[in-house]
Amino acid sequence: MKDRSRCNLHGGKTVGAGAPKGNRNAWKHGERSREHKSILELARMVEDAASGLIDRTR
Repeated sequence: MKDRSRCNLHGGKTVGAGAPKGNRNAWKHGERSREHKSILELARMVEDAASGLIDRTR
């Protein structure tokens, strides 16, 4: 990168160029967040319990 003001590969002006730590720039919907995963797990548990009750009544 001699005699250049930008990185030849990435286009960043300095060594620390790019997204900040934690990369909140890529955060769009939270689909993979811890909270969302726990809600999905709870929903699956409720679904399993409900299907177990339905099976027992038949």
